[in-house]
Amino acid sequence: MGDELAKRRSNGGTGGAAREAGFAEQQVAESRTDRLRIRAAWMYFIEQMTQNEIAEVLGVGRITIVRMLADARARSEVKIAIESELVEIVRLERELEKTFGLQQAFVAPLSTPDADPIPAIAARTGSFLSDTMKSGMRVGVGWGRTLFSSLPFISAKALPDFKVISLLGGVGVARQINPAEFAWRFAQVFQGEGYLIPAPAVVDSVETKVALVERCGLQDIFRMTEDLDAVLLSIGGIRSATTFYRGGFLKETQREELIALGAVGDVLFHPFDIDGRIVDHPINGVVMSVDVDRLRKAPIRILTSGGQEKIEALLGAMNLIAPTVLITDEESARRMLEMHTAREGRQ
Repeated sequence: MGDELAKRRSNGGTGGAAREAGFAEQQVAESRTDRLRIRAAWMYFIEQMTQNEIAEVLGVGRITIVRMLADARARSEVKIAIESELVEIVRLERELEKTFGLQQAFVAPLSTPDADPIPAIAARTGSFLSDTMKSGMRVGVGWGRTLFSSLPFISAKALPDFKVISLLGGVGVARQINPAEFAWRFAQVFQGEGYLIPAPAVVDSVETKVALVERCGLQDIFRMTEDLDAVLLSIGGIRSATTFYRGGFLKETQREELIALGAVGDVLFHPFDIDGRIVDHPINGVVMSVDVDRLRKAPIRILTSGGQEKIEALLGAMNLIAPTVLITDEESARRMLEMHTAREGRQ
């Protein structure tokens, strides 16, 4: 059923030059060496980790750690305290990693506390994906404004045998930001192959969904998601007018019902509560997307999201998706940790 896979091969790239002005562009230019050096200093002097332990966490050799620590001293970044603009960012990243069991957390600085976090998160996400995507990978992708905004910040390159599978329907939706659009553009950046779910994101009935999956060849697409190397996801907040609602995929009456049932966000249009439980609602039966349980099987689970309206959703996603990598902004990171601590105190 190869011709039914809605396969789209791309031969070009989006261009690696970031066009975002101001602070977001600074994120791309930030020195990776500086960041690693401050993380190493924090782990050694604050967390009292050994040089071998730090080398293992950061994925570098012990000699590199020794040089980083010496460099931090020479720059007067280490006195009684570590002095650097990155210290608070590193502290937040380490706290997120320990609190939520993440392998890696990346916190994007903001120019002001009330700044739109999406450009900063998108820049950090693009930089991370540029380094993380490798030849031969099979990557399942979600959608949303954050993911779409990361595309200009990804360094275009050819990755042989690179496959991108959309985890959500959306073919035929005439909008710039839709699931199919992001999936094929992401594949295009790496000159890979994009596999789309040739169906709407939301259908009119359970019977229609079953018919599409069983009789229209969609089993092949869903079967590909059983063996993913990585998933790349963003989440939406139910309580505000996020992509799920603004895009017309969710009616206002449905949104009110979900809020009444305790929903705080959605992933791939599946609503969930702050404890990470899928909310029982008819919308789950008509969404053309991969089951959340399947996402957790991927060894690399990347979640990139932020914003005041998504704090509860981010907390729920820590349990629901169990991401291995979280990319967010500094204000969201602080509020996540504060809300988590407050909830722990009430239990």
